Amino acid sequence: MEWTKALKESIEYIEQNILSDVSLESLSKHVHISPFYFQKAFNIMTGYTIGEYIRNRRLYLAALDLIEKDDKVIEVAYRYGYETPESFSKAFSRFHGLSPMKLRKQPYKIKPFHPMDISVSVRGGTQLDYIVEAMASFKVIGIGKRFSYEKAFDEIPEFWREWKVTCPATISGRTASDFNIGKYGISIDTMKKSHEFDYYIAGDFDKAQVNKDYEVLEIPALNWAKFHCTGPLPTSLQAVNTRIFNEWLPENKAYEISVGYNIEVYHLGDMNDQNYKCEIWIPVKKIN
Repeated sequence: MEWTKALKESIEYIEQNILSDVSLESLSKHVHISPFYFQKAFNIMTGYTIGEYIRNRRLYLAALDLIEKDDKVIEVAYRYGYETPESFSKAFSRFHGLSPMKLRKQPYKIKPFHPMDISVSVRGGTQLDYIVEAMASFKVIGIGKRFSYEKAFDEIPEFWREWKVTCPATISGRTASDFNIGKYGISIDTMKKSHEFDYYIAGDFDKAQVNKDYEVLEIPALNWAKFHCTGPLPTSLQAVNTRIFNEWLPENKAYEISVGYNIEVYHLGDMNDQNYKCEIWIPVKKIN
């Protein structure tokens, strides 16, 4: 499905089911896109995770109900999916800046949050530097952790910081640097779970014996769209990721994402340097 259309349909689906249990899984199934890439695209193009967007829409609609109706706070809380009035009041106050009862008395302080209008912004001037390359399957060695989509943005950088401090010094008598562990940041969402994916800090595997701290993964044979990034991290990666989802995917008529893998390749060098090189690999298939 064309990406801009898919995101617009997801917004419509949320509105139609705002009082139901809308999940990333149900949304991604509705638009036929893997949960990993759907969440990533939604976040990049709207600035919100799917959970944040749904929560903000519900809190705005809940405020309208309090202003326009005589419903009790507990009734509104249950209507919009909160288990207790206390949890509703806490979320409501955090979003609107005042309690439900105070907003009812001061309706002009409501914080609007309307359905988003998804559009594509294509900037001229520079072209994305990428190639599409078929690769045989290959193995990597690394250490992994499971993350929720809602918290991954904050928790993955912390995972890297922890690994640099606590990583096992050796693998079968060799140092971790012998395997270039840290060369790859690999996201894998092949479980089709709506709220989690696996992330690995990895390097190249060369048939050495593995200790219990590390895991060997086989990346399947795929066609990869490899995007080249130049500049200090994380700015250069974020800029290219934004252009991939704002420009390349919506405008590309030849390829679409095939499976739930995503690989970032970090080359040796000073990651703060203006000329630092890294890559983003996205698995693609030709559009029939």
